[in-house]
Amino acid sequence: MFKQFGGKITPELVRRYQKSPNWRDGKFHNLEETSMDVRLSEMPGLLYKLFFGKGSGFTPDENLAIEEFNTEAFLAPSNSIKYIWYGHGVYLLRINNKTLLIDPMLGPDSAPISPATTLRFSKNTLALIDDFPPIDLMLLTHDHYDHLDYASMKKLIPKIKNFYVALGCGRHLESWGVNARSIQEFDWWDSAIFEGIKVTFTPSRHFSGRGLLDRAKSLWGGWVFDTSSEKLYHSGDGGYGKHFKEIGEKLGPFDLGFMECGQYGEKWHQIHMFPEESIQAALDAKVNLATPYHWAGFKLALHSWTEPATDFVHQAKLKSVKYTLPKLGELMSLNDVKTKEWWTNQ
Repeated sequence: MFKQFGGKITPELVRRYQKSPNWRDGKFHNLEETSMDVRLSEMPGLLYKLFFGKGSGFTPDENLAIEEFNTEAFLAPSNSIKYIWYGHGVYLLRINNKTLLIDPMLGPDSAPISPATTLRFSKNTLALIDDFPPIDLMLLTHDHYDHLDYASMKKLIPKIKNFYVALGCGRHLESWGVNARSIQEFDWWDSAIFEGIKVTFTPSRHFSGRGLLDRAKSLWGGWVFDTSSEKLYHSGDGGYGKHFKEIGEKLGPFDLGFMECGQYGEKWHQIHMFPEESIQAALDAKVNLATPYHWAGFKLALHSWTEPATDFVHQAKLKSVKYTLPKLGELMSLNDVKTKEWWTNQ
């Protein structure tokens, strides 16, 4: 159980974090005022609905199938970026013929320290790791349990050569046995060149923490991948804000954007985007082709499991935004456009 929490904050780490312009008053801060509109007295009822609420299509009637991994097709040399989405926030990428993995949460439960469970909509997802090739680079947007999973990391660490993570998240990996020399931490707007890919960590409007005492003690954000011929933007988790226009102006336009869309609610509107905001964020960031992520994995909000994607498509059509809808586990190229709403057959 205690391993789940990850690494502890030390005075030495705090001194390192204090060098960030985004750290003040003992924690990291968003670029604009951000809060959750949930009173303490409301928490028990809200958590009960999240963990035990039934009806309204909160979860699929059947487990969601994931397409089988095709090693040969994934590793085949290509001049274009390839990607596979495994539901919620997990992406396996092939860029410049290198393998990258974002937010490797493939475990069965996104609330492993809770007495209740939030079970994944797909079964046996940890077994997917067995088929993955060696991972040249793992990237982490933030340290929440639905994005960083100890069960997944135990299986993945022997496969991963390098780690790019949000500032403050390295301590978790080190506590699980990762060599510190293979970890590079990023503040917002930090960049590095990895195998010819310019990788930049970008701001988002969210928070972090794995326990009661480490809230906002590590950073959160998104990632940009620039191969000089193609650009990919991963928004990271978070609410709508002015940072999207800044990202578009500094680093865009983008051929494809993975746009956060799911697990939203009125009580936490500032830390997760509603579908119409996801589309507006894509427009702000100058994304030419958008796809919704942060859904089809877990029930972490009081909307139906298909609502994020259905509303995303509706808003995209209203605002003339090109979109693509990969199935779980489907191998995609950067400019593939698939508009079939596959979830309607579930």
